[in-house]
Parts: sequence; C-alpha cells; structure tokens
Amino acid sequence: MSEKFTEPAYTVTNAEMRERLAIDVNVNPYDIPIAEMDPSHPSLFEHNKFLPYFERLRNEEPVHYCNSPMFGPYWSVTKFNDIMFVDTNHNLFSSDINNGGIRMGGRPIEKGQEEAMFHLPMFIMQDPPVHDEQRAVVSPSFTPAKVQELKTLIRERASKILDELPINEEINWVRQVSVELTGQMLATLFGIPQEDRHKLIHWSDTVENIGNPDVFETAEQGFQELWKCFEYFDAVWKDRQKMSTPGTDLISTLAQGEATKNMPPNEFLGNMLLLIVGGNDTTRNSISGGVLALNQHQKEFTKLKNNPALIQKMVPEIIRWQTPVAHMCRTAMEDVRVGDKLISAGDKVAMWYVSGNRDSTVIDRAEKFIIDRANPRQHLSFGFGIHRCVGLRLGEMQLTILWEEILKRFSDIELVGEPEYLRSNFIRGITNLPVRVKA
Repeated sequence: MSEKFTEPAYTVTNAEMRERLAIDVNVNPYDIPIAEMDPSHPSLFEHNKFLPYFERLRNEEPVHYCNSPMFGPYWSVTKFNDIMFVDTNHNLFSSDINNGGIRMGGRPIEKGQEEAMFHLPMFIMQDPPVHDEQRAVVSPSFTPAKVQELKTLIRERASKILDELPINEEINWVRQVSVELTGQMLATLFGIPQEDRHKLIHWSDTVENIGNPDVFETAEQGFQELWKCFEYFDAVWKDRQKMSTPGTDLISTLAQGEATKNMPPNEFLGNMLLLIVGGNDTTRNSISGGVLALNQHQKEFTKLKNNPALIQKMVPEIIRWQTPVAHMCRTAMEDVRVGDKLISAGDKVAMWYVSGNRDSTVIDRAEKFIIDRANPRQHLSFGFGIHRCVGLRLGEMQLTILWEEILKRFSDIELVGEPEYLRSNFIRGITNLPVRVKA
C-alpha cells in the first residue's frame, strides 16, 4: 500500500454541533410548511420521530427539495418506485466519493484532497469500473455455498450466547446478543482472534458517532480513532502477505486481489470500515429490531410461537420493518426527471429506504408488521442495482438461526423499558433494548 497520507483540518466545534442538534423533535410535521420539511435531522432518528415526516412527504411531495442547515441542499426521494429508479440507474446517479458519495452532507472532493484522512474511498462509493473490480474481489466470500459453510458455526455461537443469558433478569439485548453474534462473525470473516471482536464493534460505532459531540469533542478525534483501525488491519495485511499458502479470509482475499492489493491507506481503511459496518450494523440492528417489533405486535409474536416455521417469512419482514440503512445518497450526473420533479446535474439525491419500505402503494399494508406476508422480500433494505448488499444471505442466515434457537429456549422475550436509538440518519440503530427472557 502507498504510504502517502495527509491529515485534514476541521472547523465544526463541539458547541456548534450541539447547537445544530438542538431541535424540538415533538413538533407535528404536518404543522411545518412543506417547503421547510427536513427529515434528515439526526435528532429525529435518535427520538424515533422521523416516520411521520416521511408519511407526509410520500403523500404530498414524494420528491422533495430541501436546503438543510446541517447537510446542505438535497432532494428526498421517498416512494418505493422512485427509489428503485434512482438505485438501478448508476449511470444517471453516481455513488463516487469524488462526486459526493453515499451519505448526507457529502460534497465533491476538492482537488488536492484525494488522499486526506477524512476522504475514505470504498467500493460502495465508487462507480464502474472501479466498483465492479473491487466488489468482484469480495463477492466470492458471500456466495450461497460459502454462506452455507458457516451455518453450523453460527448455530453453535447463537446457542452459546443464548444459553448464557440470565433468566428473568433485565439485560440489554443489543450488547448481550446482537453485538455478540455479529462481532463473532466479523472476527471469523476477517480471520482475526475472537478477543479482538470488540475492537471491530468499537470502530463500527465510531463511524456513526464521529459527528456526535457526546462521544467526540471534535470530528478529528473520531477520525484519529478510526486510524487505529487502519494500524490494526495494516499489521494483519502484512502478516497475510507473508503466508506461503494464501488464506481464504477477507483480509487475505483483499491482499491478493488485483483490484485491491495496491490500495492507498485511506482506501484500504475505507473498504475495511465498509465491511465492518456492513457486517455489523445491518444484522445487529435487525436482530434488535425484530425483538422490539414482536414486543410491539404481540399478536404476531403469538403467531410465531404457535408456528415457528414462519421464521423464514418473518426474517425479511424484520429487515423491511427495521430498515437498518435508512438512506443512501447519489449525485445526479445529468438533468433527470424523478417523479414530477426535474433534478439538475450535480444535485444531491437521498434515497430514503426507510420511507420506501412504508410505501403502501407498492407494499400491501406497509404500515403494519406482518410476519406471514405473501411476498416478504419485497423491500428496499438491501438496495438494488450494482450496489445491492453483498452480504445479504449471511445476514438473513444469522437472523434465521438465531430465531430458531430463541424459540427452542424461551417462552418470551419481554421488553421492560424504553428502547434507545442511535443519533444517525444513516444507520437506523438501536443502542439499548432492555428485556427479560423467560425460560
């Protein structure tokens, strides 16, 4: 890997970020002038108040322009078919980090900043041909056959995690189950010691907390923490390069791939963080979101207990309902009409998966959690087109096996307090889920 690397300057202070985050989350979105609607504010997600904003936008202005004080100007795309149009037309809508990337607030990279610390290219933030070449290196690790090889290991680990839970005592399901299962799987995929899995979870959490003043005084501190992730995996990478027989773990695969073996440090770190967040946050929050959804819909929970075979349909319904990746962004590469609006070349476009998954004009009774839907895989949570989630089969398998083992052991998982949510409009996360399990 190249050793060239530069450090950025940061201008947003802790106090300024706190001021930006301070809004009244209890305002009725129907009382806000439609032109002023901004569903992107992280505090709306932290307090789980965002869904009515999207309900109004779907009904009144499905493609909506907003000049956000926090993230700058962007278009919200909130209906299922419009999101599909954007997601499947990568020639019209770029994911490239140099054009602004896939997250709110991303803007084109200035000349000379291509290798700055805060500029972290990853294959999900590349357009063809770079995207296709790098994704092709990783994809063989997630084929149906490869995922099936992990089935027994996942079941053993899920069983051990569940067997160690205290009965009839309050626990945080997120930390004691969701994080544990996904962290152990990440360590296996990377071929690193299991005792280091907590570092992976920490770096995954850091990605979403860089702009959180309750965690880091400045964004620079957050990026310095992520640089420790580079240092760790750089050492692993160099060890794998010395092996006489190439390994089959993801680090070895990246080190051997023609399109990935010569990545500069920031691109290597970007792709490592993509794999960590993609393998942790999505599955982890679906595991937590499923327990929460079943508690909020007791009839569905009873239906599941009476018929465990419904797990196969319930898992994709949980993923739809939770929508762990709330949005992805694109940049329009030419003037293009979406719905009834003309989007100009260079404009930022947010595909709100979390809204499209509640679009009842496409998904039957989309506002309801139904574990025996006729077509449960009709959802947007994995994305579509060339950027469709590469690890979706592994995520579904982890949820399926976990719920099979839950129903063997417990008569109930009872919510005993209010859930706490992540302050992020990108990952729809649950940070604390207080429950009691009953034998």
